[in-house]
Amino acid sequence: MPANATNKSSARAETRGRARPSSTPIRHRDYGHGRRLTSAFEALEGFPALAASRDRLVRVSSEPNASIGDLVAAIESDVALAIAVLRIANNSGGKGDVATIPDAVERLSPAGVAALATRTRVFDFFEKTATWDVLPDRFRLHSVATQRAAERLAREVGYEQRDELLVSALMHDIGKLALLHAYPGYPEQVHGDARTPEERVHKERVELGVDHAVVGGVLARRWNLPARIAGAIERHHAEEATEEAALIKVADMLAHYGQSQPVDPAAMLAAAREMGLTPEALRTVMYELPYPTTTRRRVGPCPLSTREVEVLRQLAEGKVYKQIALELGVSASTVRTHLHNTYGKLGAVDRAQAVLMATERGWL
Repeated sequence: MPANATNKSSARAETRGRARPSSTPIRHRDYGHGRRLTSAFEALEGFPALAASRDRLVRVSSEPNASIGDLVAAIESDVALAIAVLRIANNSGGKGDVATIPDAVERLSPAGVAALATRTRVFDFFEKTATWDVLPDRFRLHSVATQRAAERLAREVGYEQRDELLVSALMHDIGKLALLHAYPGYPEQVHGDARTPEERVHKERVELGVDHAVVGGVLARRWNLPARIAGAIERHHAEEATEEAALIKVADMLAHYGQSQPVDPAAMLAAAREMGLTPEALRTVMYELPYPTTTRRRVGPCPLSTREVEVLRQLAEGKVYKQIALELGVSASTVRTHLHNTYGKLGAVDRAQAVLMATERGWL
């Protein structure tokens, strides 16, 4: 072989051995999405919980006087714990109808949750592993921040399915975990110089032919989670996002904003308007979110009907029977009937106690 040919061959081999520059785009569309993502989905079944979160759940589960609300709060503090509890609850019987952590705890029983907690893999920030590095902690911090923002937005717009929203918000970015496992260049090489959430999603669609929201929806369905949760995860970056997906879309932006990361003000304002949030209300939420708030204790599924909750909420606002009846388009006697039923379900003796109990349990 001529010397120059040998040199060229060596140069090509050396080039192949070098790491791809981070500025070089990577195209994965022809590399078999199915095989890559299936492998990633299987790996995520072992996604670890933060050690402190798991230990807290084990401790709460072992306390003789622990309430359902304490268990729920411990589970909702960690993405991996929420995923594990919901997956098992939805696959026991194959119904796929458990959309909230309180419902999952009820189906599994506190003893079942305790047994699950002891088997959960954990991650410790101070004892990193080669498999996960610092990803679980970073992922959890953003997920919990988005969950908190979603809950605040829900209160602002009067969204009633808050327990379900807390699940969707906590799990909204699970597709990123799958993409991270499927594509070694994700997210740095895929996102490149993209700064805002919208720009990063666009880059994913261009470079991979799919984005993390869609992948997250597929993963949620694979886990047999309810279609409403999968749909909210799947559409939370869509331009036409509505209801729960729209709440998560704005909450995600607020979480990035609260973590001093760039967001597009115009995009945030447009998304907020789609969910009926005025610019003034959005400014208030943005101001309040960095500060600690009192977490209301939730003790399980709300026993009240939608109409009973609405009557009680308006009563909490100081309205009298006639005002409530006028706004709801019913008679004052119907309002009294709803309240009578509410007192019975809550075990309350009067309106003040009923409002207090429902507020403390997170139903208002």
